[in-house]
Amino acid sequence: MHLVPEDRAHRRAIDEHTVCEAIAAIGDPETVRGWASRFSMLAEPNRLSVLLAIHRAGPIAVTDLALATGVNEPAVSQILRLLRVSNTVVAEKDGRVVRYRLIDHDTATLLDSLPPLHQAV
Repeated sequence: MHLVPEDRAHRRAIDEHTVCEAIAAIGDPETVRGWASRFSMLAEPNRLSVLLAIHRAGPIAVTDLALATGVNEPAVSQILRLLRVSNTVVAEKDGRVVRYRLIDHDTATLLDSLPPLHQAV
């Protein structure tokens, strides 16, 4: 079991080959933490709504995000601050207006995999 870390090498495996495949599939712990962080960003409905609006509507201002998502402007601003700190979105000035754009390719790929969510109008 060449991939089993030394601290677990004393434990018994049922299928050593499968254990090594599973360890290889998990990969680097830092990468796993990064993906867990991305998934936690998507786990809160208001953050997910803001991310979907930014991703699918293009660069968009806070006021327009609040209107589109139904989330109040201070809450949208708080969400955007979190998304900026995590390097998920970037703020770009357009005259006096600041618009937000999704820059994290992996998050964009995850959002692309979601089917369109239709809402009754």
